[in-house]
Amino acid sequence: MWAHGALTFHFSERNEPRTKASLQSPFLALILGTLLGIVAAIATMGIWSATVAARVVAIIAFGLLGRTSMTPLRGHITQQQNRERFQKFGMFLVALLACSGAANSQAWFPPDTPPPFNAGSALQLTDGNIMVQESSTSNWWKLTPNNFGLYHSGTWSKLASFPASMNYAPRLFASAVLPDGRVIIEGGEYNNGIKNWTHKGAIYDPVANFWTPVNPPTGWTTIGDAQSVVLPDGTFMLANKCPVPCTGGTIKAKAALLDAANLTWTVLNGTGGYIGKLDENTEEGWTLLPNGDLLTVDTYICEISCYTPNGMNSEIYNPITGVWSSAGSTGVQLWDSQAACGEATKYEVGPAALRPDGTVFATGANGCAGEPAHTAIYDTTTGTWTPGPNIPMGTQGSFNDMADAPAAVLPDGNVLIDSSPGIDKGPSTLFEFNGTGFITIPQPGLGPAVSSESGRMLVTPIGTILFIQAATTNMWFYQTSGTYQSSWQPNICSSCFPATVSVGGTYTVSGTQFNGLTQGAFYGDDYQSATNYPLVRITNDQTQHVFYARTHGFSTMGVATGAEIVSTKFDVLSGTETGPSTMVVAANGIPSNVVDIMVK
Repeated sequence: MWAHGALTFHFSERNEPRTKASLQSPFLALILGTLLGIVAAIATMGIWSATVAARVVAIIAFGLLGRTSMTPLRGHITQQQNRERFQKFGMFLVALLACSGAANSQAWFPPDTPPPFNAGSALQLTDGNIMVQESSTSNWWKLTPNNFGLYHSGTWSKLASFPASMNYAPRLFASAVLPDGRVIIEGGEYNNGIKNWTHKGAIYDPVANFWTPVNPPTGWTTIGDAQSVVLPDGTFMLANKCPVPCTGGTIKAKAALLDAANLTWTVLNGTGGYIGKLDENTEEGWTLLPNGDLLTVDTYICEISCYTPNGMNSEIYNPITGVWSSAGSTGVQLWDSQAACGEATKYEVGPAALRPDGTVFATGANGCAGEPAHTAIYDTTTGTWTPGPNIPMGTQGSFNDMADAPAAVLPDGNVLIDSSPGIDKGPSTLFEFNGTGFITIPQPGLGPAVSSESGRMLVTPIGTILFIQAATTNMWFYQTSGTYQSSWQPNICSSCFPATVSVGGTYTVSGTQFNGLTQGAFYGDDYQSATNYPLVRITNDQTQHVFYARTHGFSTMGVATGAEIVSTKFDVLSGTETGPSTMVVAANGIPSNVVDIMVK
């Protein structure tokens, strides 16, 4: 809700609300509803002041009221077609305002109600809620968006904690949302504040609000802050952890595949399923590529002689063959050997984010004083690397890097990054990368001693980025100025969705690109918060209240699936308002085309 003086407007993140119940002309109602949506977008994005936004809408609205008789509904244009046209019109006007000189291109929004706890890692549940760990504890919380789908105006409530019998309170761990909607947490560099690379883990059922302990893979004594990924076929894959320094004389890089039905593991190793890895998994991250392979930048941690101070190798893993192969030189060094200054090797490296254009933006670390950290860009079509721009200096005028740092792909394809003046040093500085260079953006008022290592990012279903400084109550939602290309949207195909649904019922919706073009947010080891799965959002026509269904049974967890028909099941949850409504499928903050449904 936005209130200004005697005027009060209720709005959602959609730009095409309908007010046909109070107006006789559906066409005029559609226009005025769209204008109210524009006010919502303007007020939410901080583009103009509320007063200016209201005046703009008032002027256009009065103009339309005076021309109603001159704008009949022509030919066989349907109300659906009109809504889509005016949705585009609303996006155009917002973009025009953003370029007008009065615009504030990007904006940060703290939550109206700060978290009543020190926040840690966050994951997007498939019912629209966001779950957040209370940092370094066994406790979890839930952020529920308000009636209009806004997260910064949402409410906090407690979820179930890890069972007390587990004695499990991790920090820096593997995490993922599974195709059935459950959440898995594995390992932890710290447990109960002790650095022990724990091999404990648990799986969360959001329907039952219950955690079930998961035994570690056979023979694994450590997991720690390992990387993980959900493969395109829906299987959760977890890396093993070799705490530095690794000893023993042989390479031991392994991974394990979870059977989510019975919570057992299949271990992959150098003789089967995980063949050819150059070095250990330690400190590396996995980026899921459009063809289903995984990309990583090597950190040269080995138990035998693979250590190369100036090494620039990258590798690709094929989940079908179970074999690693070289992806070539990154062209510049991304991992931190501190080779330029002869200091102790840190082995850190930054996240590597797949962008909608099919390139991977890989970021680096450099602990040498006065030396910049590098970036490189991998083209998934040609399989080649190109050096990217160095990470800019931070707000304090020092060279920044991304040794343990988050990144998130924005709806417009830019990448939001957090950077620091050295590992575990603050303050951090955030930038956007637009494909060729960095954009300076407003800063949200970061804690002076907090580094990028504490940064956590999550792409929300409405396209904002939840940014957390772990172990504090600092939390913001970032809104960029750009928008997505229409070719990036999920698409619900005609006759691929139920025209009528009932509260409590389960249904299937099909279409294309339901999993988005990227995993969403990236970190590497320490933390994963991928959102490459479909969410179903229902908006009531009369009240404009927003309701999320609970999605599950995703047909794929791949990214950039193109013209392939994919699907998800969804449960219409209790509390969803009945009556004429619209529905979209959202992935990584980008909504699909709008379809009409009836909720009973």
